[in-house]
Amino acid sequence: MIGPRAGLSIWIATQPVDFRRGMDSLAMLVSEAFGADPFDGGLWVFRSKRRDRVKILTWDGSGLVLYYKRIEGQFSWPPIKEGVMPLSHAQLSVLLDGSDWKRVPMRAVDQPTRAG
Repeated sequence: MIGPRAGLSIWIATQPVDFRRGMDSLAMLVSEAFGADPFDGGLWVFRSKRRDRVKILTWDGSGLVLYYKRIEGQFSWPPIKEGVMPLSHAQLSVLLDGSDWKRVPMRAVDQPTRAG
């Protein structure tokens, strides 16, 4: 997968989605169900019912991009509840490797106000 840009928001949908959905249908889900803008450049991560597949939707500035990954085994996923939750870049990398991303802490970083 092409790596996400620094400062990019990453959101994981906590409930499985119908994997027959394409990019337009997933963009509509982001907009209508989550009340977010699918064209803001963030990554939206979705999983199948069997937890062996993920789709990642993003807008790259010129069009919608849909990444798809299937693994042997299952992806680690948050407990099923409504909505989405944020992920860090490190957590996304661990998730896509098929490991338990919940063991990677989401670290808050303060942006510097000035150099020096």
